[in-house]
Formats: sequence, structure tokens, C-alpha cells
Amino acid sequence: MQLSREELINAYRTMKTIRAFEERVNQEMATGDVPGAVHLYAGQEASAAGVCFRLGDGDRIASTHRGHGHCIAKGVDVNGMMAEIFGKATGTCKGKGGSMHIADLDRGMMGANGIVGGGPPLICGAALTAKYRKTGGVAVAFMGDGAFNQGTTAESLNLAAVWKLPVIFVVEDNGFGEATSSAVAVAGDICERARAYGMPAEKVDGLDFFAVEEATARAVARARTGEGPSFLQIEVPRYFGHFSGDTDTYRTPEEKEAMRQKRDCLKIFRERVTQAGLFNPAELDAVDREVDTLINAAVVAARAAPQPDPREVATDVYVSYA
Repeated sequence: MQLSREELINAYRTMKTIRAFEERVNQEMATGDVPGAVHLYAGQEASAAGVCFRLGDGDRIASTHRGHGHCIAKGVDVNGMMAEIFGKATGTCKGKGGSMHIADLDRGMMGANGIVGGGPPLICGAALTAKYRKTGGVAVAFMGDGAFNQGTTAESLNLAAVWKLPVIFVVEDNGFGEATSSAVAVAGDICERARAYGMPAEKVDGLDFFAVEEATARAVARARTGEGPSFLQIEVPRYFGHFSGDTDTYRTPEEKEAMRQKRDCLKIFRERVTQAGLFNPAELDAVDREVDTLINAAVVAARAAPQPDPREVATDVYVSYA
């Protein structure tokens, strides 16, 4: 499907916002003012942006410990996210969740998740709800290549296929499960393993926003028309270590520098749309400046925000169905 200029600029803005957010969070971690650890999504922006491009607020996603990019692509407020990472009361989850547990149910973001393979069972529940209520909603489970080896994922693939749930399983394959290469930890071909459950599976270049969006559009169409689940293996780089305390010595400095120079989805997107004459560099530069201003303001607001009230520690623990 041909995208409009507005859609294209929004896609670029989403990717740039994720990149700027993650680079700034990395800087703020160095100050010691951010509690806990973070798992940065930089390098994988085209995956989140491409998958979430055709999703609406009524569609659901479940994320991973590396969830900031998914949140932003699904429309979660950047100011609330930054405050949440700083552990402040104005955070998306009132400062109680931090980086690994950002959620916004109004936006269809069911939450980042510190449990490897924890998202697929949750998203099957969301998909079953959509199917039962006939809402036309689609549910997407993001996971890493390491999570594909989890029993929870295998059970979810089976359940989604048997019940023909409107699910898209997305493996963001960055080649590593923490510090272990997937080459020595993941048996066989991931897509072939998914096809064994009777669902279509595609391997997608995660540097190419357009390839991700097109593959997702096909999967969304299947889900909305009752054809059941689909599977995407999106190959992406990971610019930082596994988490903020990871010294990342299992990759050489030369490897990491080459990855930044040659495997950058933002550069690829810019080159493609400018060479096609759809935008000039100045228009995209203006978006860059807007995003930088947004992220700077989010950090200032987060630092000035109040700490959570200790009296609220027991609130938001259980849902009341009365």
C-alpha cells in the first residue's frame, strides 16, 4: 500500500523519537539518578514502528524487558514514560513499575515484561477476548529470539493456532540472548518451527521500515478476517549491551561501530525517501529538532516531578471487579 506523506513523516518521527529517547536514557543512567536498570531498544526502531503502524488503540500489544520502543510506537506518552523511568509520581504507572513494567491500557499497551516469554500467553488472552467479543481487534506479542525457546511461547503458538486467534507473534532477533549468541542457543530455523504449528511465518529485514510494515499489514489482514495467527521473525541490530550494566565485551568495538554505521534503520529510511524525492533532508532535520526538544522537555519534567507518596504503596496492586 502506498503511504501518504503524512504517514511517512509520522513513521520517521516515531523511529526518531525512539532513538532519541533511548540515547537520552542511556545518558541519564550515567548520572546515577535513574533507579534500577534499563534495556535499551536503540537500533531496532523500524521493527516497533513498522509493526505498530497499522494498529489502533483497540489493538493490544505485549512487550518485553526491552519495551521502550514498543511503548512509543503504540502511542504511549513520552513524558509519562520518562517520569516512570525516573520513578516519579507522574509516571505512566505512577512510578511503581519503572523501565521494565511500563503499561498503558488506554493505548493498548499491556505492559513491558521482565519475564522472558511472558508476553505470548497474555496476548493470547487479549486475542481471545477480541474474538469472543467480535471487536475485530488484533493482539501482538513481541519477544526476543531467546524467548522463542521458552515453553510459554510454544504453548501460546499451539493455542493460537488451535483456536485461530487474531494474534501476531513477533520475534525481534538481534542475534543474542543476553550475552549468548543465538547461533549456539536456538536450534533449527525459527520460521520453520513456527510453520510447524500451521501458521504462516516470514523472515523480515528489521532495517527496512517498509518491509516490516508490509509484512505486518498482511498478518493484520489475516487476523482481522478470522484466518488466525501469523509469525514474523524480524532481524534487528542491538546497539547497546543487554542492559545498562552490561559491558558488552562479547562484541568488539569495531563490530559495534560498523553496526552503527552500516545498520541504521533511520539512515536507510532517510536515504530512501529523499532519493525518491518525497522529502528533502531539511524537512527530516526539522523533525529531528522537534523530537530533541520533546525529549529534553520530558527529562526536565521528570526530574522536577514529585516522588510517589509512600501511602499509595498498596494501591494498584489488585483489580477490583465489583
